[in-house]
Amino acid sequence: MSRAFVDIDEQLLEYEIIPAQRCDRPTLVLLHEGLGSMTQWRDFPAALARASACRTLVWSRLGHGHSAALGAPRTAAYLHEEALQRLPSLLAALAIERPLLVGHSDGGSIALLYAAAWPQRLSGVVLMAPHEFVEEKALAGIRAAGDFYASSEWPQKLGRYHRDPDAVFRAWHDTWLAPEFRTWDIRACLSAITCPLLAIQGEDDEYATMRQIECIAEAAADVELLKLAGCRHSPHRDQPQSVIDAIVRFIDRIAAR
Repeated sequence: MSRAFVDIDEQLLEYEIIPAQRCDRPTLVLLHEGLGSMTQWRDFPAALARASACRTLVWSRLGHGHSAALGAPRTAAYLHEEALQRLPSLLAALAIERPLLVGHSDGGSIALLYAAAWPQRLSGVVLMAPHEFVEEKALAGIRAAGDFYASSEWPQKLGRYHRDPDAVFRAWHDTWLAPEFRTWDIRACLSAITCPLLAIQGEDDEYATMRQIECIAEAAADVELLKLAGCRHSPHRDQPQSVIDAIVRFIDRIAAR
């Protein structure tokens, strides 16, 4: 994967842009999970770009991959900060207008927060296993992940993708398990989202129940749900073709408007 860097508020973020095959399609902006990075998407961005014919931006958030390190400990507002401060700056710096956001897990939550603040700036949003509120299932999964991280080769594996894998893991694990994060809840903002949404979740998601996407459909104006059997927390890895096919159909519907 080719890597470039863009300066956002005097901090370098790594990114790659896959060129468009058609000029009448929106730019896709991929937003990775809590332990993710640009390269951890693996071949999914290229496959999605090829199938959709869309220009596609892949990047690593601050503290992830080869982007600049986090300058301060995370707070319970970190997802809002990403959605309302850093993502708008990134889109402006790369001159991306009316993109279609594709967010996984934490990235899905960031996409929802951005869409609630500026729905008119988006062509649409695709969500894969997003979080809107804190469930006990998520906390149990994160505790189990902490035990596994401490007793396995997971740190070495994460080290293939991040400059500081321990910092990435601790920022995710410790923030979500902090007492002040228990009340994190963005459901109240969902009714402000007017752009089209596609929400995808696996029936075997180890970090969430289906309420996480059902609450979106109950609140927002234009929502498609896709519930995948035999699928865990990463639909694009467990069932990539089903996910790509659904996203392409969604883009076709938006482009036909």
